[in-house]
Amino acid sequence: MRLTTLSGRRAPQGPIKLMHRVYKYVLPEVEAELGKLRELAERIPDDELRTQALNSMEDKKFHCQGGGVYAAANLEYRHVLIPLIVALQTISDYLDNLCDRSTSLDPEDFRLLHQSMLDAVNPHARLRNYYELRSESDDGGYLHHLVKTCQTCVAQLPSYGSVQKHVEELVALYGDLQVYKHIRKDQRESHLLAWWEKHSSRYPNLKWNEFAAATGSTLGMFMLFLAASETKLSAKDAETIRHIYFPHVCGLHILLDYLIDQEEDLIGGDLNFCNYYENKNLLVERIGTIVIRAREDVKSLPASRFHRLIIEGLLALYLTDPKVRLQAEVREVSKRLMKNSPLTRLFFMVNSNWIRRQQV
Repeated sequence: MRLTTLSGRRAPQGPIKLMHRVYKYVLPEVEAELGKLRELAERIPDDELRTQALNSMEDKKFHCQGGGVYAAANLEYRHVLIPLIVALQTISDYLDNLCDRSTSLDPEDFRLLHQSMLDAVNPHARLRNYYELRSESDDGGYLHHLVKTCQTCVAQLPSYGSVQKHVEELVALYGDLQVYKHIRKDQRESHLLAWWEKHSSRYPNLKWNEFAAATGSTLGMFMLFLAASETKLSAKDAETIRHIYFPHVCGLHILLDYLIDQEEDLIGGDLNFCNYYENKNLLVERIGTIVIRAREDVKSLPASRFHRLIIEGLLALYLTDPKVRLQAEVREVSKRLMKNSPLTRLFFMVNSNWIRRQQV
């Protein structure tokens, strides 16, 4: 699985150079983009939509910061990649808030809301009334602004034509997950299992909850955006990149997210894919296996050390989250996953904690 049209020559290969770029370019520019979006969100006329838009940026800012790391691999295109990643991730986080806190349980409402993400990654898609099936609708053009920002940015990526269908596939899977996980509680699991049956033959080494978790990640989309910032990326290489990132890198990302959210989801009655393992030992074993597979997968990429840094950074970011300390079982699982941590991961642990302290 040799890639011939992706050079990766601009990507940082070591943690110090990566974090230098993160501190100097990524974090300030992500914050600047979020600042512009906050100003728009503060002017949303509808109280509920305004609250959820602002909360999504306040509570989930680290999603944009983490996604923005991909722009560190091609600084020449960060003026496109950072606004694109921030806008698409903000749509994702905003809609997640709307669906989580929604008085609606209408799957068609959830699907129409997430049509905005599909339209965002298609530079030629027409805008729609994404709120048509719900009572709250006056956002002052906020969601349309996010969609148009993404469309403008993807149109500026030299090889977007090669990756577009793969980005759309991942966005469609993401939308499916958001629909099925937010419908009536007594229907969620049966719909998710029926959905898994349609895809299971392609992923024989995954369990259904691991596939579902992988579809909830935006990292595969961001990697494809980064790849499309190269000139003359071939369609074959675009497809290879999609399979390198999905399902294992993507699955690891969201399983770690669910791991630290177990208590929060239990209180909120939200579905959590880490709860579908028979016991704690199996949970640790499966996440450990996915870590190993993710590391093996990214070896095929040019600048593979950059992508290995992404994996170690994910482990460091999530397993040092303050939520871990408050959950005895999660704390125990985290200790086992961090056992024999490589120095790179320890380096990221220090940096993750430092970044968190700056945001308090």
